[in-house]
Amino acid sequence: MAATGETNGAQQLTISVEFSGGLEMLFSDQRHHSVTLPSEGDDGRRANIALLIDHLCRHVMKDTRKELFVLDGHIRPGVLVLINDADWELEGEESYELQPADNILFVSTLHGG
Repeated sequence: MAATGETNGAQQLTISVEFSGGLEMLFSDQRHHSVTLPSEGDDGRRANIALLIDHLCRHVMKDTRKELFVLDGHIRPGVLVLINDADWELEGEESYELQPADNILFVSTLHGG
């Protein structure tokens, strides 16, 4: 499912992204997504979690309630992010450079009541 390739001369990176804990409702009620994005950002740096979050909000999220996923351009408090089953805090959070075959899981820990 994960690979790198070229489209129109630009390197692409495909990774697996999952949503749980209610976040899937923001992404067409679909839990699993195969996401292809540029392997480098506009600044020439390798694709990282921050680029992935921006890509998800711009191209994958169909729901208008973006604030349930991000606040001020960052993952909102109460959303747990796992990179290959490890807490993203151990991997550098938004600066983690994405690799082919990565699995990124976003889990909402917020519950209504």
